[in-house]
Amino acid sequence: MRIVVAEDLYLLRDGMVRLIEAYGHQVVATAATGPETLDALLKWRPDVSVVDVRMPPTQSDEGLRAALAARGELPGMPVLILSQYVEQLYARELLADGVGGIGYFLKESVFDADQFIDALERVAGGGTAMDPAVIAKLLSSGSSNRRLEQLTEREHSVLGLIAEGMSNQAIGRRLFLSESAISKYTTSMFGKLGITDDDDNNRRVLAVLTYLNKP
Repeated sequence: MRIVVAEDLYLLRDGMVRLIEAYGHQVVATAATGPETLDALLKWRPDVSVVDVRMPPTQSDEGLRAALAARGELPGMPVLILSQYVEQLYARELLADGVGGIGYFLKESVFDADQFIDALERVAGGGTAMDPAVIAKLLSSGSSNRRLEQLTEREHSVLGLIAEGMSNQAIGRRLFLSESAISKYTTSMFGKLGITDDDDNNRRVLAVLTYLNKP
């Protein structure tokens, strides 16, 4: 994969570059400010990017706004936000286009290299990779959605784990259920949410966006 890394802290930025390249991927550009991030994303059009939220010049939300601007110019550009903070308003805006290719992790929640690279690869493939802490924060501030209210408690649990990027097999292990049982729950869930796309990957992304964005 061709990757852009946008992070203002040198040691963290350099560490991510070395890690990504150790897994056989190519870092085509790095950025240390919001404007540099937008320029790199539009110039290189990477397969996926890793973007911090708070970057110079003001250390507020430049990174996330750069990612939003880039996706406005290039819809669906895959972005993994990696931050110490959950910026709820902009995170919801990032999800609102309904396209997918979105990840949002807190730095403190990344425990190993495989987890990080797996998240990058899922986002690059058009999926989602969401930190459970980010999910909780977004859900706590969301408005109600009648379609979501139709889901059973178990279906809510399954959908939350799908949002984290888990496969049916992994969800089954987490919930101590068979893979076929999880498949039945997801089929029922898609029906209740009115998602009729034949592509299962697309259905999962649409379900997650409904779950997190609560339009």
